[in-house]
Amino acid sequence: MPRFNPFTLQMEVTRMFEQGQSFFAALKVQDWLKERHEDPAAYDILFHQRPAPPGSGQVMVIEIELRRKDGQSVDSWLQVEVNRHA
Repeated sequence: MPRFNPFTLQMEVTRMFEQGQSFFAALKVQDWLKERHEDPAAYDILFHQRPAPPGSGQVMVIEIELRRKDGQSVDSWLQVEVNRHA
């Protein structure tokens, strides 16, 4: 049975960057990909710092970008899921 996690991946990665643990963010995304039966070695994982949406109570948010190493496009549902806010 999968674990219930009330935090989104993007929230967890943003918190890692705020706490100076950005080194572990890529590992977190790789684990997330494995849970969705994707091969983490097939992706480059990039992080982009963006201003947080107004009213969110945060200063910044980290946007996660996935790029396939073979040059094919990333499935749109996967890219949307990795940056889901709620």
